Amino acid sequence: MTSSRRKTKVGIVVSDKMQKTVVVKVDRMAKHPLYGKAVLRSKKFMAHDEEFNCRIGDKVRIEETRPLSRLKRWKVVEIIERAPILGTEAGKEA
Repeated sequence: MTSSRRKTKVGIVVSDKMQKTVVVKVDRMAKHPLYGKAVLRSKKFMAHDEEFNCRIGDKVRIEETRPLSRLKRWKVVEIIERAPILGTEAGKEA
């Protein structure tokens, strides 16, 4: 891997419609400011995917990088878990 100073996050790919770009939703648990209950917070990041490897539903690790475009400051480092392809034999068994 690259230097440890760069932030990394793990999330789910929610869109792969752009060229060389995927949108990754990262969830985190946070306490509600008044009531103290744990609440699920999520944020979307645009990440660079050079080889068009990612599909919707994949669990990926993204890493902070230099600005690549107006909204893109992250790149896909690895695909942790593949999403099943719907409509195939593997998808019908589940």
